[in-house]
Amino acid sequence: MEIAERVLQWVTEAGATGDLMVAEGSSLSLKARDGELEEHKVSSSQVFGVRVIKDDKAGVAYSEAADTAALRLMVDHALVNATYARTDTNEQIPDTEIALATDDALLAPIDNVTVEEKIDTVLRLERELAARDKVKNVPYNGVSDVTAAQRIFSTAGLKAVSRVRACFSQAAALVEEGDKNVMEGWGQGARRFDELDIDNIVETAHANCLALLHGEAVPSGHYDVIFDAQCQPTMFSTFSMMFSAKAAKDGINPMRDKVGEAIGDPRLNLFDSPLMDDGFGYALFDDEGSPTARTALIAAGNLETFIHNSATAAHFGVQTTGNGARSPRSTLEVQLHQFEIGPGDADDDAVTAGEYLELTDLTGTHSGANAVAGDFSFGASGFLCRDGERIQPVRNITVAGNFYEMLNKIGLIGKTRRWDMNRHAFMPPIRFSDVAISG
Repeated sequence: MEIAERVLQWVTEAGATGDLMVAEGSSLSLKARDGELEEHKVSSSQVFGVRVIKDDKAGVAYSEAADTAALRLMVDHALVNATYARTDTNEQIPDTEIALATDDALLAPIDNVTVEEKIDTVLRLERELAARDKVKNVPYNGVSDVTAAQRIFSTAGLKAVSRVRACFSQAAALVEEGDKNVMEGWGQGARRFDELDIDNIVETAHANCLALLHGEAVPSGHYDVIFDAQCQPTMFSTFSMMFSAKAAKDGINPMRDKVGEAIGDPRLNLFDSPLMDDGFGYALFDDEGSPTARTALIAAGNLETFIHNSATAAHFGVQTTGNGARSPRSTLEVQLHQFEIGPGDADDDAVTAGEYLELTDLTGTHSGANAVAGDFSFGASGFLCRDGERIQPVRNITVAGNFYEMLNKIGLIGKTRRWDMNRHAFMPPIRFSDVAISG
């Protein structure tokens, strides 16, 4: 707090307004190979980042040192950088005199698991998966324990403090039988290390491998498709620029003129839901310190709003949605916190009635997508299903189409919602109709 007061005093004395972000983190990462510990990485960091606004120009600078000379130099650099920036009357320090703090007991709980026990966990993870039937090796595995803290202070009187913890474990095995081979895996996240279920990860990763081992391509054609709980959020995330007010301001958002218009099936309701504390994208405030809230992005198929920081909100004459994004080293952007799709009206049996493809893996989601046009072409694998039963594993296919058109080709939306593996998306299954598949 003393450092923040000193830094912001220098900003004020220079005739500017500003905010200070302090980002701290610590992490433990462990990996195993052939029964031995391959990686034991411990890291910690602390970065100070200041943003100043003077004469309607914004400048940023950062420091990894906390001594007075380094912090003073950081402020001076930010002021100099501002003089070279373009004039932008929309970017201002929010006039928010408020104190915000997250609940450490909820978001950063403490457990008593020792480092030695964590090492034993990753060794057991690799050992038990490697011992399973047809497993040749376990090339990818690991456990991690990460704690991150963020503090934001401003010349307007803001004080926002957040601390979160995330533990994760994952493994992928290479399975072979004859001339067939496949590599699949599984993972799990938790707030506490002792909540990780290693037995479930081993069992699921092995089952995923065996299920796809003998997969073959299906005939090319148009199929009903259900993306699984991992792939469906990937599809929405790949095209999330459609919700960016920054992209709309810059003229590259394909939905920039469609706010208030129908862009999808009327049963589709999609939200940015930062306050769902079961998710790892939980955020009480954004990177400007603005309080967050559940924001309807698509309501009954209509585009309700874009996600805004304070600058884009001023540009469009609306209120910020609490989606400001920046790091101590970067300028102001926007970002989503957590995807939520509202429950549909279809029972699980109805969603999986008849024949459809369940896609469980997508490749090339960055190189194979054009977010402006909405076109995509991804490698995929999964299962040909009938009435909820997997009848044939499927590999070496391509799924292609236009995502924005797909939003209007929804057959059914299920009632039952579930988190993805990384706990950043909470969605029901959606059955898309008439999706092009190349075998």
